[in-house]
Amino acid sequence: MINETVGIIGGTGWLGGAIAKAVLAKGLVPTGNLIISNRSGSHPLAQQGACLVTDNQDLVDRSDVVIIAVRPEHFASLNINAAGKTVISLMAGMTAQTIAAQTQASAVVRAMPNAAVEIGESFTPWYCFAQTAATTKSLVQRLFECVGTAAEVQQEDYIDYLSALSGTGPAFPALLMTALANQAMAAGIPPDIAQLAAKNVVVNSSQLLASHDAQQMIDALVAYRGVTAAALQTMIQGHFEEQIGRALQSGAAVARKGLQA
Repeated sequence: MINETVGIIGGTGWLGGAIAKAVLAKGLVPTGNLIISNRSGSHPLAQQGACLVTDNQDLVDRSDVVIIAVRPEHFASLNINAAGKTVISLMAGMTAQTIAAQTQASAVVRAMPNAAVEIGESFTPWYCFAQTAATTKSLVQRLFECVGTAAEVQQEDYIDYLSALSGTGPAFPALLMTALANQAMAAGIPPDIAQLAAKNVVVNSSQLLASHDAQQMIDALVAYRGVTAAALQTMIQGHFEEQIGRALQSGAAVARKGLQA
C-alpha cells in the first residue's frame, strides 16, 4: 500500500476505469485515497471506495499523483495546474515536455498500457521526464503492476514505438486469428470449426510461449521439416518479419505526430 492520494482524470473511461478498479481491488491506496473525475459525479466505482468529483482541478488539488487517461485531442481543454504534483500521462503521442509546460507538474511520466488492463495482463512501458525521485519511480512501477507487468524505458521515443507494439494489445493477435479463420473457411472448412481452430492457435496454444523460448521453438519446428515447417517457411520467405517491421514503424510515426495524427 502507498500513502499518496491518486487522482485519475478519465477514471470512468475504459482505460482509466480498468486501472481504478485494479488499484481498489489490490488495495494499492487506502480507502478514500483514489479520486476520479467525470461530468456526472456518479459512477459504480464510488461504491467500491473511489471518491468522485466533477471538476478536474479539484481532483488535482486533492491528489499527490494525477493520472491523465483521456484522448490526446482532449488534453488542451483540461486546463489544469498541477504544480508540485506528479503527472502520469496515458496519452499516445503527447510529449512529456508539452505535458510539463501545460500542467506545471514537478514530475511527468509517460506510460502506455494496453487493453489487457481489463484482465490484469497489460505490459506497460513508462518513461520519466527529467530527474525523478526513486520513490516516484517505485510508485509508478507498483501502480502499473496492478494491471500486469511494467518496465521503465530510458528514452521517450521508445514510448512512441512501443505504442505501436505493446500498446496495440490484442490487435495483432486478433488480426492473425481473423486471417487464419478466413483462410480456413476459404478452403472449405465449416465456419464454426475454422473459428475454433484459429482461436486455439492464437489464444490457447500460444500459452506454451510463457515457458518456451520463441526462437528456439521456431528453429525446432523448422528443423523437423513437417507440415508446420512448410507453413513457417512460406511466411518467412514472404518477408513476414519485414512486414511487421513496417507496421510498427507506421504506428510509431502516428504516435510521434501526436495531435497532428
